[in-house]
Amino acid sequence: MTARPAGRAAPTLESVAARAGVSRATAGRVLAGSTTVGEQAREAVLRAAAELSYVTNRAARSLMTRRSDSIAFVVAESEERFFGDPHFALVLRGAHAVLAAHDVQLVFSILSTGADRDRFERFARGGHLDGVILVSLHGDDPLPRRLQEAGVPVILSGRPFTETPGLSYVDADNVGGAQAAVRLLVERGRTRLATITGPLDMTAAIDRRAGFQHELAAQGLRSHGVRDGDWSIAGGRHAMLEMLASEPLIDGVFAANDLMAFGAMQAVTETGRSVPGDVAVVGFDDSPTASSSHPAITTVRQPIIGMGEALATRLLALIERGEPLEPMVMGTELVLRDTA
Repeated sequence: MTARPAGRAAPTLESVAARAGVSRATAGRVLAGSTTVGEQAREAVLRAAAELSYVTNRAARSLMTRRSDSIAFVVAESEERFFGDPHFALVLRGAHAVLAAHDVQLVFSILSTGADRDRFERFARGGHLDGVILVSLHGDDPLPRRLQEAGVPVILSGRPFTETPGLSYVDADNVGGAQAAVRLLVERGRTRLATITGPLDMTAAIDRRAGFQHELAAQGLRSHGVRDGDWSIAGGRHAMLEMLASEPLIDGVFAANDLMAFGAMQAVTETGRSVPGDVAVVGFDDSPTASSSHPAITTVRQPIIGMGEALATRLLALIERGEPLEPMVMGTELVLRDTA
């Protein structure tokens, strides 16, 4: 941005609008981060603001618009789980890119205790946020409804545990992704299949288990094992050891995320078996773990960064329009590597 010569009056919103050839209202909407202005007008206003060294008075704008220009990205997990699973950082990366492009501040919070929740809810109710992205909720969490009742726009990462009218969300096709994993294992000649689920108080885990079961039935096969996991490497290893002890002839496993797939691979090799020779393994996510492990994990890719982008984009639209958006379900695809 160019410097303004000494002695020259500070540029105004009116001067920016005149230089851009738009109305004052349009210039104001662009500089307030509105997503409803056409791209040509938006570029003209931003260019004029840069040429005039115009700087938005955020305090005045906040008083006028009753907005804070801040969005919260909230993860309802322990710190250990957040920092141990690359999924969260990738969703956060996508959301941050969109918010930064709209000059909106991202506020990050981990809610691992009741005290964390109470403190965050007070903060949100205090008018410090324009909206909230909620990630990794468990069960019928009351937080989304409580925020909505307080007038705070909310969007969820993942389908809510209980269908809630007016609650927007972005999800992946978890059922279809799990079905594709089972079809691949069957195509590879595997018939004694098992699955390691995520925590069943989360809809992603429920839907991936459902996809596994539906496709098994479609293939005329029965399940040779279902164990609940906790999305962690240790959880995947423990679940796989239990299944191999009770069903030693398992020859294919679908794990509901890549970390548990990696743990399952550890268990397979610990018991004297090989991957994929004795047991083929398919994960879910296409996280960095999948491509960096040895052997590299065949997995179901969900567009994690793209989901973060969609969460932020749709929340901004929700804030702008004041009306809930239809749910968005993003596609998945198989990524073939070495384990199946």
